[in-house]
Amino acid sequence: MARVALDADVVIAFLDAADDQHERAVDALRPRMTAGEQIVLSASVYAEIMVRPIARRTDAKVDEFLDAINATVIAIDRPTARLAAELRGRHRSLRLPDALSLAAAIAADAELLTLDTRLLRIQEHEKKTRSRSSVSAP
Repeated sequence: MARVALDADVVIAFLDAADDQHERAVDALRPRMTAGEQIVLSASVYAEIMVRPIARRTDAKVDEFLDAINATVIAIDRPTARLAAELRGRHRSLRLPDALSLAAAIAADAELLTLDTRLLRIQEHEKKTRSRSSVSAP
């Protein structure tokens, strides 16, 4: 079964019909949900998407949505945190939340679903780099 990791921007825009990116988020996520792909998100993404709902006391709706799509929140362990640091070292413009999100996706062997085109380019670069190093490994 395919596995997809959600970035915060996708969840935030998907849940907010007034968000400028709402349609893009729906178009990106709905087919994954329909296909029954396994959906994961890092603990750092979960924290990021909960900030505003907690302040507005609407956090239960976010948890209900995540439960409805059977999303699994995955921990940021030491190797994942180290990978995030390595990603930041290779890509200086990468912010820590994005580095953690991408590192968690890589660690979970998942495609990162994001609306951030810069982050998508970095993900593609990392895929190419990883596939070349796995081909050249003895």
